[in-house]
Amino acid sequence: MYSRSAGLDLLSDNMTTDTFSEIDAEQIAEDLHTILDMVRWSVSCFNQAELFYGHGTDNPWDEAVSLVLQLLHLHQDLVLQTGDQLFHSRLTKFEKLNIIKIVKRRADEHIPVPYLTNQAWFCELPFFVDERVLIPRSPIAELIQNHFEEWLGDSEPQHILDLCTGGGCIAIALAYAFEEAQVDAVDISQDALDVAELNITEHELNQRVYPIQSDLMSALQGQQYDLIVSNPPYVDAEDMDDLPKEFHHEPTLALEAGQDGLDLVDNILRQAPSHLTDNGWLFVEVGNSEVHMFTRYPELPIQWVEFENGGHGVFAIGKNDLVEYWRSVDH
Repeated sequence: MYSRSAGLDLLSDNMTTDTFSEIDAEQIAEDLHTILDMVRWSVSCFNQAELFYGHGTDNPWDEAVSLVLQLLHLHQDLVLQTGDQLFHSRLTKFEKLNIIKIVKRRADEHIPVPYLTNQAWFCELPFFVDERVLIPRSPIAELIQNHFEEWLGDSEPQHILDLCTGGGCIAIALAYAFEEAQVDAVDISQDALDVAELNITEHELNQRVYPIQSDLMSALQGQQYDLIVSNPPYVDAEDMDDLPKEFHHEPTLALEAGQDGLDLVDNILRQAPSHLTDNGWLFVEVGNSEVHMFTRYPELPIQWVEFENGGHGVFAIGKNDLVEYWRSVDH
């Protein structure tokens, strides 16, 4: 059985009389011995701080396990392989003090775990992230893993655009999924592209994934793509006001998109026809702003993607339908 008592009295006493920043890390380190002790203590800290979870986990236990194992440079698959045995492993004092320091930052500053460890996973691939880019969490991952089969069939796109690439996660995952394709990774933010370039190099894809600075498609004159995938900023004004503290560590430029969250989407829909090949497809994520799409584009013949693994707010539209829509609207 797991023992969850280590350090509990110390935590409770200090939490009722002091702020977390005044807790004696040395004393905590003396009272906690194993990985399990550290995870349990972290969960208590997270509960006390009333954190928000949404950057890779959805509860304090999984958050603590993820953080502690990453700080110990241990892959979570080891939990499946070793079961209880791994959690009962004892820690060095250096390891304990380091974990305590990072848990303190997570609780005090509400910093998402991927920013604390500089690592996030997308499509089962590891990526470097920091506060220059969003933490990847798009349901588009499921589409990539399924090779967009419902829409592309057996065809293999040769030229792909990842619009608003951020740290390059979608672009790189697309390159893995379509091994013969060239992928342009476009973003307006040079800071984000610097991170994308780090990830492209780390995945040894410099010959197939190309970071390009552009305000949407303005710098892509003459370029056409068989597949355009975009996870643009789409948070509306109301949701921006209600975002938990964790999201305020992410770049505002990558989140907010006007009153209804569709400011960039409108430009994407207008620019896409001239950048899609004849049988090309456009996929755009709009998240909670899906509700505004019906108001702004009641006649747009889009297909909403249904996800098996959770997620919503992603639509698809082919070039021909997009061309016909704008022809009817403009006339």
